[in-house]
Amino acid sequence: MQLNITTDKKYIISSIILIVFIVILIKLFLLQIVEQSYKLSASNNVFRYIPQYPARGLVYDRNGDLIVCNQAAYDLMVIKNEVKAFDTVEFASILGISKEQVKASFIQIKRMKGYSPYKPSVFLKQISTKTYAILQEKLYKYPGFDVHPRTLRTYPYKMASHLFGYVGEVDSSIIAKNPYYQLGDYIGVNGLEKSYEKELRGKKGVKIFMVDVHNRIKGSYENGLYDTAAVVGKDIVCTIDAKLQSYGENLMVNKIGSIVAIEPKTGEVLAMISSPIYDPELLVGRNRKNNVKILQSDTLKPIFNRSLMAPYPPGSTFKIVNGLIGLQEGTVYPTTRYGCAGGFPIGRGVGCHIHPSPLAFTQAIQMSCNTYFCYVFRGIIDKPMLGSAEAGFSIWKKHVESFGFGNRLNIDLPNEQRGTVPSVSFYDRYFRKGGWNSLTIISLSIGQGELGATPLQIANLSSIIANRGYYYSPHVVKEIKEFDGIDPKYTTKYTTTIDSTWFDYVVEGMDMAVNGGAGGTALNAALPNIRICGKTGTAQNPHGADHSVFIAFAPKDDPKIAIAVYIENAGFGGTWASPIASLMIEKYLADSISRPDLEKYIQDAVLLDRHAGKK
Repeated sequence: MQLNITTDKKYIISSIILIVFIVILIKLFLLQIVEQSYKLSASNNVFRYIPQYPARGLVYDRNGDLIVCNQAAYDLMVIKNEVKAFDTVEFASILGISKEQVKASFIQIKRMKGYSPYKPSVFLKQISTKTYAILQEKLYKYPGFDVHPRTLRTYPYKMASHLFGYVGEVDSSIIAKNPYYQLGDYIGVNGLEKSYEKELRGKKGVKIFMVDVHNRIKGSYENGLYDTAAVVGKDIVCTIDAKLQSYGENLMVNKIGSIVAIEPKTGEVLAMISSPIYDPELLVGRNRKNNVKILQSDTLKPIFNRSLMAPYPPGSTFKIVNGLIGLQEGTVYPTTRYGCAGGFPIGRGVGCHIHPSPLAFTQAIQMSCNTYFCYVFRGIIDKPMLGSAEAGFSIWKKHVESFGFGNRLNIDLPNEQRGTVPSVSFYDRYFRKGGWNSLTIISLSIGQGELGATPLQIANLSSIIANRGYYYSPHVVKEIKEFDGIDPKYTTKYTTTIDSTWFDYVVEGMDMAVNGGAGGTALNAALPNIRICGKTGTAQNPHGADHSVFIAFAPKDDPKIAIAVYIENAGFGGTWASPIASLMIEKYLADSISRPDLEKYIQDAVLLDRHAGKK
């Protein structure tokens, strides 16, 4: 019996030893084969990986002029454990900072996540080439410090800040979403820099060095066999005409609003100006964060991109859309005439300016008669065969949205807004179902009320008229170097719901508005050698003076430019917006200005009072 007990103990002990041995083998397998974090940790104690940052791709305008390029900059790095006592005053003087800032930098480094006194940390970012040249000669005095080259953006034309956007340092949220980025990397934050980040950023490289137990570099690992070179970002050809963009920004000094110019046949954006304007260099370098705060606190909102984000009422420019819908639905004809005795007399009424009466369709566009288009709008909504205002309104809305209103045009820039086109359900909630009709919403007939459109959408309307019924999605990139073509959506034709034959009547009315003599609302836009077609707008503004609006295209029979100008608080469309558009068109098509006195008058004008009394 004793022998059996002893035998059982042997089996139990043997089993325990075997189990422990198997567990150890499994653990070793997991550690050495499956679990890579320990390998990585060990490698990190042996190697130092120094990232090699590529230069971002360059940006050229449509004519080949360089408009965004790079300048050298340097990050000053420090390995705290290698730092020895040094002359703080001299060091601060070289860097152009105070003695207190030097001390503060050391404190800040210690608080950084992942800080190690044996590994390099950023002591001072984005040192200029001039400062680096001075520092390099004296760097031997400051053991533990080293310099890593970087590049920063620079702008030869100092223009198009809203379009270009800017580059900023990544934060933890970006790193969590995209493992490509690490602390200290830079990324496009807004504008073209953000939309084309993957193309512009290039690809980081790395140099691998052997380090000792104190993290001191002992030499290149395997003579650089496993190093990788940085790949420079792709260059981009922008659709912008740099001279036209700069000229437009010059015209918009001391004015609030936007100019958007498009090449109708392609949808390529020729100029995109949002004013007030700021120097894009303000958002480059160590002062970027402070400058962003200053721009954001400015009451004129210079950092706000009005071209894509401001939902303005389109005003009388929208009469063109209502007129085309009326022609398509058969509720008005080119020969239809309406009289105007100073306003639309039905319901609450809509006032109108003095002009000859009665008017046919093209004359109504020429003279921008409110009364005429109130009748047109009422005919669309109250079309008898439809049976209800709701049915008529639904048809009207479908046509309006085919012009790109109420939807994003999908420009290749971030933050584009949809604008606003009201719906049946909106009015049902606001007035109650069955409690509204064409007279209730008559302000839509003249581009007011619940309508909101961005300057980009208004410029796209001009492009549609120029093309007699179709458009291409506006875009700001013409070509990516070493890449075949652009996104197919920018070569896709979008056609409105209006038959192309009706557009000739609108074009004729817009021609007469500029070139038709007495009664035209945009006579000051006329040019002797370029046939401009245009439509003025005066958008009502409850907060001050009305906004001045104008759309145009030229030449009439072979349009090469379509444009929208929107000047806040500037009164009638023919007062400020139309001459600005005319100057822009002449600058683009003729590369000269035939009316220097008008040019100077516009350039010198100050229209910044956002709450001026109505004029």
